[in-house]
Amino acid sequence: MFLTQTVPRQREIIEVVLRNGWDYMRRLLTGGKADEPQLPTPAVLKNILVDLGPVYVKLGQLLSTRPDLLNAAYIEELSTLQDEVPPVPWTEVEVFIRQHLKRPLEETFSTINPVPVAAGSIAQTHRATLVDGREVALKVQRPGIALTVAQDIALIQGIADLVARTDFGQTYEIKSVAEEFTKALEDELDFTLEAGFTDELRGNLSRSRWFDPTQLVVAEIFWDITTEKLLVMEWLDGVPLLSANLVSIENGKTAHTQRQEITTLLFRAFFQQLYIDGFFHADPHPGNLFYLADGRIALLDCGMVGRLDPRTQQILTEMLLAIIDLDAGRCAQLTLQLADSSQPVILSRLENDYDRMLRKYHNVNLGEMNFSQVIYEILQVARNNKIRLPSNMGLYAKTLANLEGVARAFNPEVNLFDEIQPLITDLFRRQLLGDNPVRSLLRTALDIKSLSLQSPRKIELLLDRVTSETLQWNLSLRGLDGMRRTLDDAANRLSFSILVGSLIMGAAIISTKAQTTQLSFLSSVLFAAASLLGLWLVISILRSGRLK
Repeated sequence: MFLTQTVPRQREIIEVVLRNGWDYMRRLLTGGKADEPQLPTPAVLKNILVDLGPVYVKLGQLLSTRPDLLNAAYIEELSTLQDEVPPVPWTEVEVFIRQHLKRPLEETFSTINPVPVAAGSIAQTHRATLVDGREVALKVQRPGIALTVAQDIALIQGIADLVARTDFGQTYEIKSVAEEFTKALEDELDFTLEAGFTDELRGNLSRSRWFDPTQLVVAEIFWDITTEKLLVMEWLDGVPLLSANLVSIENGKTAHTQRQEITTLLFRAFFQQLYIDGFFHADPHPGNLFYLADGRIALLDCGMVGRLDPRTQQILTEMLLAIIDLDAGRCAQLTLQLADSSQPVILSRLENDYDRMLRKYHNVNLGEMNFSQVIYEILQVARNNKIRLPSNMGLYAKTLANLEGVARAFNPEVNLFDEIQPLITDLFRRQLLGDNPVRSLLRTALDIKSLSLQSPRKIELLLDRVTSETLQWNLSLRGLDGMRRTLDDAANRLSFSILVGSLIMGAAIISTKAQTTQLSFLSSVLFAAASLLGLWLVISILRSGRLK
């Protein structure tokens, strides 16, 4: 169905691909195999996605969060994709706003700046003032974008269905990747979801034992005005963090001190999101981190978020410690614990790959180690070993990479090990004792008491089953089939040997007592049969290579 509905779009896509990558297409058409498609170079792929329009730019941005699918060169190139597009004329935007406001525009806003402060592929943002005088940011969905997105989603799903039939598509589960992308894109069209994410993040960061929550700001949502197509939030007056001017001394603090404090604040805020809250802002690039006029730091744009369950949080915390210790064996074990699939993996090979990867960091100072790069390399090793990890691992790795990149650009003297060491120590203490040590101690005491009360009964039940012969053992041992075949072969050869020996002995007995021609003939037949069987047995043993 999608082939007939999207023919013009298909033609446009083919033209764009040929225009940007004719050499790649010619190589694919002349020498490529249908079940082994190869991606164009990172730069060519980026140009293709940009020319195809906003939906495919979003696809590239999503792929940049999947280091479990693409290597570092593609991740780096696609991470630079920006969905900056020309703004929609104000006349169209005003009509759209009036259609989706809950009350008349004049009763809601006193002023709206017709010139947007930012314009993206899905929406554009205007500065506005409510009738009560409060300054707000008004995010408006681009008129008609929902239809464009629906058409491109249908085409992407159709292509994914075709690719899923190839070995390449099955190996990388292209259909599930396409479904994940389309779900993320559809969610972006519902601004109430982003508003909910913003409120959740704001609530989580309003309390912390690691940093001063008053120094970190997440915009307040105005729910009485927000709809699926309009998002109204508190206006935050500031500049991108990397553009902040910290030369002057404020409250006796030098620019260097301020940079150090802001870096520490960011690391602690994101470590709390990742390892304690389990809900994190997944796109902390420089444009989403603002330095406000009053010196506070603001997190903007909660359209891309990630979640981590408590078990995954614990594994990732241990993974950080394994990276610091350069423990390849532990990295391999933790990777298998994270794995989505149950496909067999050669553990020794995985450990050797991690050992080779970590060996180059043995002489690197911990303060100079690029932790996000190591995590990307760990995901690369997992991909090379056909281990499929959850998709949120890509968001996790990208979040750490963006955070580390911003921290190093903002404060080149930052020592990442000094920043994360006390946090990891506290995380392990929390995992062992919880937020309330007394409660954890009491829970452990109750578990021990329950175990002590149940153990005698369970031992009695076990002994009763043993004595009544109702206990069954279910054992599954690898390699038993091969051993069984070997034993069968040995038993067959032994049987043949006994048969050959019996024939020889019978022939010998008959030969010594043969009085007639018939008995002599029978003796000869038995000797011949024994010789043939014996020769066949010797040849089979020699051919098996197991004479010794």
